[in-house]
Amino acid sequence: MIIGIFGGGGFLGSSICDRLLNDGHQIKVFERPRISPYRFFNGDETVDWVTGDFSSAHDIKAFIEGVDVVIHLVSSTLPRGSNDDVIFDVQTNVISTLQLLNAMVREGVKRIIFISSGGTVYGNPIYIPLDENHPTNPTVSYGITKLAIEKYLHLFQGLYGIKATILRVANPYGERQRIETAQGAIGVFMGKVLCGEPIEIWGDGGVIRDYVYVEDVADAFSKAIDYSGPYSVFNIGSGIGKSLNEVISALESVLGIHIAVNHKPARVFDVAVSVLNNSLALKELGWTPKTNFYDGIKKTAAWMSSNLTK
Repeated sequence: MIIGIFGGGGFLGSSICDRLLNDGHQIKVFERPRISPYRFFNGDETVDWVTGDFSSAHDIKAFIEGVDVVIHLVSSTLPRGSNDDVIFDVQTNVISTLQLLNAMVREGVKRIIFISSGGTVYGNPIYIPLDENHPTNPTVSYGITKLAIEKYLHLFQGLYGIKATILRVANPYGERQRIETAQGAIGVFMGKVLCGEPIEIWGDGGVIRDYVYVEDVADAFSKAIDYSGPYSVFNIGSGIGKSLNEVISALESVLGIHIAVNHKPARVFDVAVSVLNNSLALKELGWTPKTNFYDGIKKTAAWMSSNLTK
């Protein structure tokens, strides 16, 4: 099977690519210009690395020619900054995705897997853990655009028979997480600590999130490729909440050092608690996270320690 992956060179994308190659698939990777392959690919791995502009209908059409499945991982914004320019958020994410869907209709590509946000689409929880039927009231534009894309996927599924699988991923962490993007508490915190810098926390550290290891996320995408059941939306998370203070304690335990923390005023858009119910993914996809939190932290620390010193 030939799988086209938009954003396949990033933190999550590279892990998904490695998993799909291990599964025996051929992959095409769509990345921004000047983004080089994240590793050397062996001769028995079929990889076509393509660069282009995700906002270009021409580039998108050319890329998806001949692919069997599209995986959409691209986002031009981050949750915390998306409210600063909501028009840009919509133009670069929603409009570009609609161009992709139109191209899929023209080229006859009938399956797409989209990464949505289990951390932002629900908003302030009415109950915990959050299942897929929980009301969706995002507090940031990032979550609103993710939700809008979900709705358009459902529309195109009904109109044109494009099978859409939406994975609402919690807070992923692990190898290849980029500390300079300021997204992902574990990666950012660990990068600061290994560079000898203090950690900054918005609020008292009591904010609770669901953290899921990157290889477990890749496993969910692998299983979603073959899914033919009636459901479209799946939560992909650990089902266990960890506060920022607990994350720091875990880092101190794994790294064997005391971590300096600077507290800043809490942000009004930060949801206090977000933990996902992943039982539907287990029932329908046969997916469940396999990596416990501390083992994931150890693996991440080992990779980051090695790569920051290169």
